[in-house]
Amino acid sequence: MIPIPALDFQIIVASFPFLASIFLFSMGCLIILTQQNLIKKVIGINVMETSIFLFFLAIGNIIPGGPPIVRPGMEEVIYVNPLPQALILTGIVVSFSVTAFALAITVSLYRFYGTVYVDELMKMR
Repeated sequence: MIPIPALDFQIIVASFPFLASIFLFSMGCLIILTQQNLIKKVIGINVMETSIFLFFLAIGNIIPGGPPIVRPGMEEVIYVNPLPQALILTGIVVSFSVTAFALAITVSLYRFYGTVYVDELMKMR
């Protein structure tokens, strides 16, 4: 039988962003699946998008790493990967666009049908 090592405090602290990301993504999914209000569903989508951003930042982080700036005379230095940060900036723009579009559709549905609840909208169809 293989012995199971005890969890070290440093391992828990290092994996906290990943655990928080999983928790936020699960909460966003729960919000989308259980809420009938369309505005709450848009908020759930935003929570899921934020959890993805946190996950990318956690992947790109290197604990002893510094900013990716090359200075003359510096020898080998560990740098933080700048690619996830660039992807997150793009993701924030896409997230804002999706949120604005979803809220515009929700406002249009409210003006036409007078409600933002999915069950009532399906009955009126």
